[in-house]
Amino acid sequence: MLDRHLHPRVKPMLNRLAALLDKPAISPDKLTLTGFIIGVLALPFLALGWYPAALAAIVLNRVLDGLDGALARRRGLTDAGGFLDIALDFLFYALVPFGFALAAPAENALAAAWLLCAFIGTGSSFLAFAALAAKHNIDNPGYAHKSFYYIGGLTEGTETIALFVLCCLFPAHFTLFAWLFGALCWLTTTTRIWSGYVTLKSLTRQ
Repeated sequence: MLDRHLHPRVKPMLNRLAALLDKPAISPDKLTLTGFIIGVLALPFLALGWYPAALAAIVLNRVLDGLDGALARRRGLTDAGGFLDIALDFLFYALVPFGFALAAPAENALAAAWLLCAFIGTGSSFLAFAALAAKHNIDNPGYAHKSFYYIGGLTEGTETIALFVLCCLFPAHFTLFAWLFGALCWLTTTTRIWSGYVTLKSLTRQ
């Protein structure tokens, strides 16, 4: 919901940083992989209860995720880079709830499982429509800078990272945050499935 409003405000800063990083030894894919490796560190940090360190890993992961896209736009977007970026993003998103489950299994495991289940709903509806949108050449003016179609919803990347930040700052309230955000994710999944079905159904009638 917030992504389309936040991206235009963050994009100029990312473009300036990408210009500084535009060196032969640095590639968008290397930034993607570096960001993912840093993001993976959030898992053991969370499991050990090192929440400030986990927060730092999460924030650095997201910064590098923005920079890899900015650098890719300078050099030209590629399907391989777009695939690598989104695949590792979804893996990273799954690691964070799992980390909280490992930190306190008795208190957090059920809520973490609910959140991961909800992430499967948002992720599968997102990627399924993106694949068919590419097949039918459906334009996406709201996210024209992306490698493939981004279908919106209540819970997008910005909201998800805000959740992770809140959970790291207030880990005692993880279960409450997870149950509430998971419910919002299911609303997003429902609206995506409905709007995607209606959109694709209208194309078959034309």
